[in-house]
Amino acid sequence: MTMRVRRRAVLAGLGSAAVAATPRLSAAKSYDIGATDTEIKLGSSAPYSGPASAYGVYGRCQSAYFNMINEKGGINGRRVTLISLDNAFSPPKALEVTRQLVESDKVLAIAGFLGTAANTSIQKYLNGKKVPNLFLTSGAERFNDPKHFPWIVPLYPTYVGQGEAFAKFILSKYPNGKIGVLYVNDDLGKDFFGGLTKGLGDHAKMIVRDVSHEFTDPSVDNQIIDLKGSGANILVQFTYAKFAAQGMRKALDLGWKPDLQVLASVASSIGGALIPAGIDASKGVVTARWEKLPTDPTTIKDPDVVEYLAFCKKYMPGFNVEDNTTVPAYINSFMIAHVLHACGDNLTRENILKQATSLKDVKAPMVLPGITFSNSSADYLAYHALQLCQFDGEKLAPLGGLIELNSSS
Repeated sequence: MTMRVRRRAVLAGLGSAAVAATPRLSAAKSYDIGATDTEIKLGSSAPYSGPASAYGVYGRCQSAYFNMINEKGGINGRRVTLISLDNAFSPPKALEVTRQLVESDKVLAIAGFLGTAANTSIQKYLNGKKVPNLFLTSGAERFNDPKHFPWIVPLYPTYVGQGEAFAKFILSKYPNGKIGVLYVNDDLGKDFFGGLTKGLGDHAKMIVRDVSHEFTDPSVDNQIIDLKGSGANILVQFTYAKFAAQGMRKALDLGWKPDLQVLASVASSIGGALIPAGIDASKGVVTARWEKLPTDPTTIKDPDVVEYLAFCKKYMPGFNVEDNTTVPAYINSFMIAHVLHACGDNLTRENILKQATSLKDVKAPMVLPGITFSNSSADYLAYHALQLCQFDGEKLAPLGGLIELNSSS
C-alpha cells in the first residue's frame, strides 16, 4: 500500500444480498450530477495508509461489494462507479479527498465511511454542498442532527446508548463495584463515557478513576498502571482495538485481574483486538454487538454468514475473516444499494436523502435476528436494539436478549 492517494473505481450491480425493495419509478427520469441512464457515481474514502491502515479493509469491502453488485446487473440497470480514496485516518486529508470527490470527480453522493474524526471533518462541507453522506459508520451523537445537518445520515448504534447499556449491566451484576475508565480523547470516547455516566445516574460515584489518551499515543501502559492503582475492580475501555488490546495485555502483565472488563464495541473484534491481546487477557470481557459474527461456530450455517463468507472468498481473497471490520462495511453497502434501488429513475440528491431517511423495518444481511432499520426525517437513528455479549475464548456469547436503545440519548 503506497502513501499516495489511492483511487479505486469499482463498478457495481444488484446481487442476491442487495435489495428487495420495489423501485419507485417516476414518470420522467430525473438526475443530479453523477447520475445518468447508465451510471451512478459514488465517492468514499478509507485509511489505506497511516496509523489506522488496518481499518482500510472497510473501504476494500465497500469496493468489493459494489464490484459484486455490478457483476450481477447493476442497480435498476445502471452500473455504479465507486471511487474510494485514501484519507490516512487524518481529518484534514479526509476533507481534502472529499472535496476532490465532489468538485473534481463529480460524484452523486458519498458512500459513508468509517471513523468519527474523519466524518466530523467533512460534516459541514457536505451539508453546505447538499451532498448526502450515506450511512456513515460512527455512533457519535453529533451525526444524528437532522435539524442542522440534514445531509449527514449515520448508520450505527449510538455510543451514548451503548454506554448506557453497559452501565445498566454493571449495576445489575456489580452494584458495589469500583469502576476505572480508559477513554480515547475524541467524540467516540467522550460519547461512550457520557453514556456510561448517564446510565449510572446517581451511582456515577462508582467511577473511582477515569483517564484519557490521545489517538497518537504509542501505548496506554501508563493509563492502565494508573487505573490499577485506583483500586478499581472493573476495567472499562472506550477506545480503539489497538489500544484496547494493549490495555488488556498490560493489565495481565501487572497481575491485575478485574472482576469485570468492558470493551467498546469498536474494540471488540476477535481478530483485531481479542486474539492479539491474548486469550488469557481477553477471555471474559463484555461488549455489545448487533451483527452476526462470521466465525461464530453456532451460526456457521446461517444463510447470511454462508453468503458473506462466499463474498469474502470471491471478492476479497486472502482476507482474514476474523477481522469484523468488514461486517459493518458490508451492511453499509447493502443499505446504500437499497436506497439507490428505491430511488428508481429519480436519482437526485434530494430523493436519495428522502429514501435514506424514511426507512421502515428494513432487514439487512448479517444483522442479528429481530433488528431491522427504521428512521425518519426527524430522527435518523436507524438501529434501535443491540445485544450484550461476552468473549468465551472462542466466540462472543450472548448475555440475554436484545436491549432497546433510546431514540434520543
